[in-house]
Amino acid sequence: MKKIIMTGGGTAGHVTPNMALIERLRDEDFEISYIGSYSGIEKGLIEGMGIPYYGISSGKLRRYFDVKNFSDPFRVLKGMREAKKLMKELKPDIVFSKGGFVAVPVVFAAHKYKIPVIIHESDMTPGLANKLCIPKADKICCNFKETLDFLPEDKAVHTGTPLRKALFEGSREAGLKFCGFDGSKPVIMVVGGSTGAAAINEAVRNLLPTLLTRFNVVHLCGKGKNDPAYDGTEGYRQFEYISTELKDLFAISDLVISRAGANAVCELLALAKPNILIPLSAAASRGDQILNAESFERLGYSYVLEEEKLTNETLLESIEKVYNERYKYYAAMKAATQADATGVIVKMIKELAGLS
Repeated sequence: MKKIIMTGGGTAGHVTPNMALIERLRDEDFEISYIGSYSGIEKGLIEGMGIPYYGISSGKLRRYFDVKNFSDPFRVLKGMREAKKLMKELKPDIVFSKGGFVAVPVVFAAHKYKIPVIIHESDMTPGLANKLCIPKADKICCNFKETLDFLPEDKAVHTGTPLRKALFEGSREAGLKFCGFDGSKPVIMVVGGSTGAAAINEAVRNLLPTLLTRFNVVHLCGKGKNDPAYDGTEGYRQFEYISTELKDLFAISDLVISRAGANAVCELLALAKPNILIPLSAAASRGDQILNAESFERLGYSYVLEEEKLTNETLLESIEKVYNERYKYYAAMKAATQADATGVIVKMIKELAGLS
């Protein structure tokens, strides 16, 4: 039995592709361990799958001034020491990294001990954490074909993003029951990402008196972002974060309003869900979500509403436009050719681990 260490964390987008791979790697008889941060979102998700989890110290490497820039390097150095210790204890045959700053010490430690490393980049251009890891990696998987232009030619492979099998097994009946909807109205699902999106949350709640005359709304608003004032509102359900039931919520959704994280857009494409993307602004990010959204809009998969232009009025106009033209978006997404990313990456893992 071959041993693999998986790593990645900080947001759900750095964890859910690993969860898809874990499902397939179990079938291939890999002994799987996971290294993440002490208490990040990845800890609960991975432990919920029954995978041995090891927490290490993690600090964010910023390209802008922050008082934490003075303390985080010490956290990173501590994480390096802890990752090296775990490599010697666990003796993996291979390491797979989905990214996030907690993955940097793990990738560096694996490289030091000459353990093969595969990393995955979901966004159009590599983030800082993956940029640091690229020289240490044996193979670099990417989600978008355009990303190949930013990666070493001898290492880069366009694979797409692994998606959990359960995502395609949603039940409309279960979703309606979970939300308490009777199925008489179309459903809008709002997804602000695992950390939430204050501007989207506010606009959606402002529009509820209008939206609920025509739609039911299920709102995934982020940790700590539930508003008790809206509890009990007929036709509206809010949740901080959903994992197990997400497949059923997708099954009932006729229109999805979402951030434009790479995993989010790939799920929308795979399920052919008409959608409105509201990417994080350039002022609040490095612009990766903007690039993801522009690509999907160019291909006809999505309608994009810039956060800077987000108002009650523009959001309502976007909802009306996309819902009325939903079959156009559905047809474009159904016509897309998509590879089995999970299968491609598992085959690569097996080859580098010496199984084929």
